[in-house]
Amino acid sequence: MIDRLTEKIRETNAPVVVGLDPMLSYIPSAIQEKAFEEYSETLEGAAEAVWTFNRGIIDAVYDLIPAVKPQIAMYEQFGLPGLAVYKKTIDYCHEKGLLVIGDIKRGDIGSTSSAYAAGHLGKVQVGSALIAPFDEDFATVNPYLGSDGVRPFLEVCEKEKKGIFVLVKTSNPSSRELQDLECGGKTVYEHVAMQVAEWADTLMGKEYSLVGAVVGATYPEMGRALRSMMPRSFILVPGYGAQGGKAADLAGFFHPGGLGAIVNSSRGIIAAWKQEKYASFGEDGYAAAARAAVLDMIADIRSAVR
Repeated sequence: MIDRLTEKIRETNAPVVVGLDPMLSYIPSAIQEKAFEEYSETLEGAAEAVWTFNRGIIDAVYDLIPAVKPQIAMYEQFGLPGLAVYKKTIDYCHEKGLLVIGDIKRGDIGSTSSAYAAGHLGKVQVGSALIAPFDEDFATVNPYLGSDGVRPFLEVCEKEKKGIFVLVKTSNPSSRELQDLECGGKTVYEHVAMQVAEWADTLMGKEYSLVGAVVGATYPEMGRALRSMMPRSFILVPGYGAQGGKAADLAGFFHPGGLGAIVNSSRGIIAAWKQEKYASFGEDGYAAAARAAVLDMIADIRSAVR
């Protein structure tokens, strides 16, 4: 899948991923009201509103971008109906030719991570059948339980030719409380980056490894240093836009030629209709506002990477 990701980025000339992280507050009232008329004010009603909203966003942007990144927590909050919509969203994105990065941030002891890896990237045995439960193309992985929690994902990636993005330096301000601590002359996040580089060498695609890294846009100098520490890993870059990351700070995350990183924006795209810049689209034009925001983001990132 990492080869397909690089191909899609070249095809679209857009190293951009749209985060499908829906909150009810982002969803126009008309969509909510219609869903509640059918399902009442229930978890099923909320999930239906999310599904309708997602479908509109996907239809508006699928031809512009290589991938989407649904954050599973935004679906889990609506219980089983929400998880059903998470799966429907993944399947619909695949129908539209989009790659899907499941933002699941899993990582646990070995047997539990094996179950997570099988459920999201691999297959499970059900009688004589092998079934892919969620079937994302990539998943985000938390390495802070050690290699026990990551190794099952590596094994599934090798078998299924899918990929992971390992949390190295996250975009949230409090990440420094643990990730920036020094140990043995290096920060914790540098130790994680060194481990990612080792894993990456063992699972290579044509140009990049199936093992990528998450490095926040809010730490550009660290991003530049980590780019050199993990030369074969694609970097997933959250924190652009709403969290304060600026395109001008992102050049160091990329290799010359514009590959090596993909930049995420979530509410800056899917809730664009609520921003003053795109307010003229109105609630009914939420999807058109998202498309306009994606086009603006692509131009912004392209100018910085050049």
